[in-house]
Amino acid sequence: MLFLVYILRVPLKINDNLTTVSMFLNTLTPKFYVALTGTSSLISGLILIFEWWYFRKYGTSFIEQVSVSHLRPLLGGVDNSAPSAASAANGDADSSRQSVSECKVWRNPLNLFRGAEYNRYTWVTGREPLTYYDMNLSAQDHQTFFTCDTDHLRPADAIMQKAWRERNPQARISAAHEALELNECATAYILLAEEEATTIVEAEKLFKQALKAGEGCYRRSQQLQHHGAQYEAQHRRDTNVLVYIKRRLAMCARKLGRTREAVKMMRDLMKEFPLLSMFNIHENLLEALLELQAYADVQAVLAKYDDISLPKSATICYTAALLKARAVSDKFSPEAASRRGLSTAEMNAVEAIHRAVEFNPHVPKYLLEMKSLILPPEHILKRGDSEAIAYAFFHLQHWKRVEGALNLLHCTWEGTFRMIPYPLEKGHLFYPYPICTETADRELLPSFHEVSVYPKKELPFFILFTAGLCSFTAMLALLTHQFPELMGVFAKAFLSTLFAPLNFVMEKVESILPSSLWHQLTRI
Repeated sequence: MLFLVYILRVPLKINDNLTTVSMFLNTLTPKFYVALTGTSSLISGLILIFEWWYFRKYGTSFIEQVSVSHLRPLLGGVDNSAPSAASAANGDADSSRQSVSECKVWRNPLNLFRGAEYNRYTWVTGREPLTYYDMNLSAQDHQTFFTCDTDHLRPADAIMQKAWRERNPQARISAAHEALELNECATAYILLAEEEATTIVEAEKLFKQALKAGEGCYRRSQQLQHHGAQYEAQHRRDTNVLVYIKRRLAMCARKLGRTREAVKMMRDLMKEFPLLSMFNIHENLLEALLELQAYADVQAVLAKYDDISLPKSATICYTAALLKARAVSDKFSPEAASRRGLSTAEMNAVEAIHRAVEFNPHVPKYLLEMKSLILPPEHILKRGDSEAIAYAFFHLQHWKRVEGALNLLHCTWEGTFRMIPYPLEKGHLFYPYPICTETADRELLPSFHEVSVYPKKELPFFILFTAGLCSFTAMLALLTHQFPELMGVFAKAFLSTLFAPLNFVMEKVESILPSSLWHQLTRI
């Protein structure tokens, strides 16, 4: 390069151009530097705003993504995202299968009533607590549980089959009333209890009417279920309707303060239909038993469902932690524990809390009221923020009732993260934390809620860089505008300081090299 510059110095008029540039820079006024620094500040500020918006929406830096996706392959970069041999040895196939299953969206077993609870929230606050995605999943669930292929043979069921597909709530309610004019339709009563009833008392009355109609359909289909595939599908539908009605009736009793009655209804339902675990009725039962402070019965339910072969949930893990914390929390003191060490019971309680926090790390902030609660969605993502909201919404009162339990949780829950420094790559007691939870939770939770993200994402380098650049250039523009002469002196002093090492080296070279050789080099 130096040789080419030397050869082309005359055709390119390098010396003349350098002289012109130096003369131009000497004639510039402070206004030019104000404009230059102000424009730089404006451009870097716009880049900062765009980078921040992109990071909030997609969780990554736009400049970094473009560099990795487009520039890196052009420069011959190697993709390091492939799993290492060590992670493959730890069972990548099993982890991916588990990750897919954990990213599945589940029906919230403690979901609220739309008419009596969600709509009341909307009337008071003007906010929609449910997202379109969440309601669309509920519509799919209703079509799966409450319809079958033979519905077109019965006019009322045919109307309800269309009603479950309606997006407009008023159209669904009108269709349910139309179906009831033709026949005593259990699913029509369900829709009215869920969406039209404005109080839990009204919903309970409608569910009792639905129970009467549903039991009749269930008995008739039970006698014919072995006569063909269509009859079997109809019986399966009638079974789902009956279980749903009884479960919602138990939830109505729980909400109206008849907790013992609710517990009895849930136990009877679990005995009558032991194979229908999809409704997760045991989580409703755990919450009701905690309200009764029947901790021995809670432990018995956990012994059955907190099994290694069964899918876990925040309710199971945190309820187990609450029971173990209850044994030691009233006398627990962090100062005393640091002096004498943890006892066996305290160690068991701390391990249970660490286990629960590893399963769902979002729950403690809601239990400790470090983050505000909202109404839980109709669907949840296990290990996600939506599940944490659904758990804390109903179980915060049970933690408060146990003396010292929240204090023990506050002192110990953050210790979990020291055991799993890279939760997305490797877990401790569970599989690695699923990457998909943030995206799914943003679809399930309303826009006014700030979704909890784990592990917490640090601000990308380019956001920090553009923020610093914007602030620095804006400060230079302001100072140059206010104090042009002083900033000129400062700039000259800065440049002289910057080139001082180079001048020092040049002086040393002049003193060391022979004068004749240095003269020839300078001539060249």
